[in-house]
Amino acid sequence: MLVEFKFKNYRSFRDETVLSMESVGLSSFKNILIEAGSYKLLPGVAIYGKNGGGKSNVIRAFWLAVQFIRNAQRTQHEKSEIPVRPFELNDYSRDEPTEFEFTYYLDSIRYIYGFSATREKIIKEYLYHSPKGEKALVFSREEQSFTFTKDKPKRKMISEMVAQNQLFFSVACTMNDAACVNAMKWFRDCLFFSRDYSDIPSQLLEYSEDEEMLKAISEYAKSADIGIEEMSFKFNNVELGKDLSFPENMPEGIKVALTQFVKSLSEVSQTTDVNLKMGEVTATSSHKGVDKSGAKKSYPLDLSDESDGTRKLMALAPAVESALRTGGVLFVDELDRSLHPVLINYVVSKFQSKKTNTKGAQLIFTTHGTELLSLERIRKDQIYFVNKRNEDGVSELYSIDEFMTRTTDNIRKGYLAGKYGAIPDVEIEEVE
Repeated sequence: MLVEFKFKNYRSFRDETVLSMESVGLSSFKNILIEAGSYKLLPGVAIYGKNGGGKSNVIRAFWLAVQFIRNAQRTQHEKSEIPVRPFELNDYSRDEPTEFEFTYYLDSIRYIYGFSATREKIIKEYLYHSPKGEKALVFSREEQSFTFTKDKPKRKMISEMVAQNQLFFSVACTMNDAACVNAMKWFRDCLFFSRDYSDIPSQLLEYSEDEEMLKAISEYAKSADIGIEEMSFKFNNVELGKDLSFPENMPEGIKVALTQFVKSLSEVSQTTDVNLKMGEVTATSSHKGVDKSGAKKSYPLDLSDESDGTRKLMALAPAVESALRTGGVLFVDELDRSLHPVLINYVVSKFQSKKTNTKGAQLIFTTHGTELLSLERIRKDQIYFVNKRNEDGVSELYSIDEFMTRTTDNIRKGYLAGKYGAIPDVEIEEVE
């Protein structure tokens, strides 16, 4: 469970930015809170802001740090740049480090892990844990100078293998350092990022042996489109789409290589049909219809014929269900894209309800949809805003709790009127 995420000097965020999942003393929806140690955590937050204001950069900051943590021991060769993106709208921030810090709970243990880096090297890195309730240092680092409290000989040996552009945390996991391995499980197993609906075929292949997940995808599809009666999936693990065919005498190794090449192309394509022609998976939906005699009958439709909203919800299904299964954290940029407000409530309610969220999963999403601001589904402390200052181009993340608001205030009306910032500064012509 995420307690807090801090970052600094990343893209449009120049100053230290804090996304806290800790609740404040509100009486509304107290039963949705997640208990972790002494904390009462929120099951989700919604981040609002204008186009270009920087709200997507909150998700990007988390994603970049997580990908680097997961893969730093493999990707960071001698001359590899660290993939940080500092603030660039002044003449000094680009030379300063980008900073990330995570506070989280896993298996009843609180962890604090953070690092700061320029494109060339790691400046600071540290890991704390609390296996006995009190905060204890696992390791800390100032550039290539390391400090350890336990297992000093082994960790000193590991530190000698860590390059200046690598994370000790990542390398130590490959060397089976127990404390680091336990802390890394959260990054590798409990964090999920939404995919675009063009990835549905790859996801269906990924879960081809998971009947419960395929059932969940079907249920989400039926929720998105009341005309869908059922979804069926067919897997053709060696066939390609009709646009590609291999000669019978072609070596199997070449077929496999070409298949993987086509798959790679399809995953980076902006055209949905490329993925749908990949041929390794076929998804068909059954819709209610009527034959000539007026009798009710089911008719099949290919996945490519479904609406954007249906496919978006289907694509979200595996990530939502994975987070709920593991008690993980799901990040979704622009949850409202192609989704009806009722379907947004459908996804959000999965995390807000203890019936469906039994393991303390959390949802962090950006949105323009103002329906949730009615506070009929979420608490006031679950609302964040991102605003970019005109004078220096700096984005700021802040909670609505920073404003003096009463329980009777119309949050939606106040937001649209600009009371909380984070909306476009445009002049709307009056209609006579």
